[in-house]
Amino acid sequence: MKRKYIGLAMGLAAGLALAATSSFAQDAKKPELLSFKPSNLQWEKTKAKFTAPSISTCAGCHPKQYEEWQGSMHAMAFQDPVYLGELNLAIKAVGKEISKQCEGCHTPAAFVRGETAELDFKNLSPLAKAGVSCDVCHSIKKFTHWETPSHEPENGSYVLSPGRENADGSVTLTKYGPFPNYEGCGGGFHECIESPKHMTAELCAGCHHVYHYDKHTPYEFTYGEWKKSLYALNGIQCQDCHMVDIETFKRSADEFVKPKRSEYHHYFNGANFLMYFLGKLKAEKEGDEKLAANLQQKYEMAVERLQAAAEIEIDPMYNEKGDLYKIRVRVHNRRAGHNLPTSLTAVREMWLEVKITDKKTGKVLIKSGYVDEKGELDGNTHVFNSEGMDMHQTFKVDPWEVVSFAKNGLIPPKGYRDVVYTILYPPGEGHELDVHAKLRFRQASQKIAEKLLTNLPEGVDLTEWYGLTEIHAVPIVDMTEQNATMMTTGKPTKALNIYDKLKTGYTHVPGASKEKK
Repeated sequence: MKRKYIGLAMGLAAGLALAATSSFAQDAKKPELLSFKPSNLQWEKTKAKFTAPSISTCAGCHPKQYEEWQGSMHAMAFQDPVYLGELNLAIKAVGKEISKQCEGCHTPAAFVRGETAELDFKNLSPLAKAGVSCDVCHSIKKFTHWETPSHEPENGSYVLSPGRENADGSVTLTKYGPFPNYEGCGGGFHECIESPKHMTAELCAGCHHVYHYDKHTPYEFTYGEWKKSLYALNGIQCQDCHMVDIETFKRSADEFVKPKRSEYHHYFNGANFLMYFLGKLKAEKEGDEKLAANLQQKYEMAVERLQAAAEIEIDPMYNEKGDLYKIRVRVHNRRAGHNLPTSLTAVREMWLEVKITDKKTGKVLIKSGYVDEKGELDGNTHVFNSEGMDMHQTFKVDPWEVVSFAKNGLIPPKGYRDVVYTILYPPGEGHELDVHAKLRFRQASQKIAEKLLTNLPEGVDLTEWYGLTEIHAVPIVDMTEQNATMMTTGKPTKALNIYDKLKTGYTHVPGASKEKK
């Protein structure tokens, strides 16, 4: 496929201003290195320009990769209305300077060029709209992770270098990737430099490891969660799960087996099914049926990925008299290489919906985790999340306000959390109980979603972009569910000693039966 498009690429190179010259071996002028605090992003500024992805540029030689990227969250990173609502509120609360931290990861190439300084969405270039474009990742020359205050990846800690200016004033475009260079690589449009770091988690880390812009406390800690996990210990990188199809992802997570080179794709697929859904609406409104189908595929993939991530176990717990007194629901993080959930954990909602019914009488003993007509969860719902706090120890969810966390209810990689429900039932009655437990997920609560989507920047119109005339209920994915039947009388639970307690992980009670009914 590459050979087929070499002629096209060479024609483009000749026709574009400041395109690559035929001689890639010239001495380079020393570039100007620019910084953009509070983002840690740096730019080697030369006459070399960033290339906006399109059919006539990147897709000319890489049609498959371009199509995969086009339906990805990277492609939509800057146009995500949830992000734009958050960005707009942050600017109003703190000032325009805070946008630098956000834009350094959501549209890096346009950001360093100063294009997003005024957030004029009606006049944005294709490069800005492309978010994390092909040229962003493949212009990463080096990491600066060790130069940050934490000496870890954070807040866009990369150096972008789309090309170099030669001693004679000509320009050579340079692209970094995981493959060895070969004669004809780049098709006359750019030179190729092999970069093994493009196959490591550190490539992703700079934008998936976010610290507070001022107080420097961690807010999104996905990379740190992975680094402490069995995945990192066994060499499974972010790319091994997020740049592959579902079956390959399952194999990587279950067996710690790295994919073959041929199994990698530019999907960058995760849990953000909401944005794939909105992107599809936008593509349909614009009449782009091919892109709409692409986004539908990514939506289904995200849902399937969520449904493959966790499992539920349900166990009865009997006291020393043989009376059922508690029911334990254990939620396992089977396949996520980071916490469940991750990223904006004070915003995202993953919770248990539980219903326990007396099979004989039909009486509902426990009902928890149900969504009301306003889209809100009942007060007894167990939510697996974090609770952010500001400098005054007040609960907050907005990233610019959160400087610490009062609660961490997340499920670590290959770990679990237990939720225990107490049964208040007359002892000695041999009733049969039906237990239904379901793990559910949505990108944000209905209240938060409405707050963000009603505070969009000027020039961003939900009706114009997506055809939405009102804010609908936030979509919910049912990740996994389990049913169990148990008797109110049974075998007494054996008391556990202190060493057994330590083995049970996050168990909320002194003991738990190993027997299932």
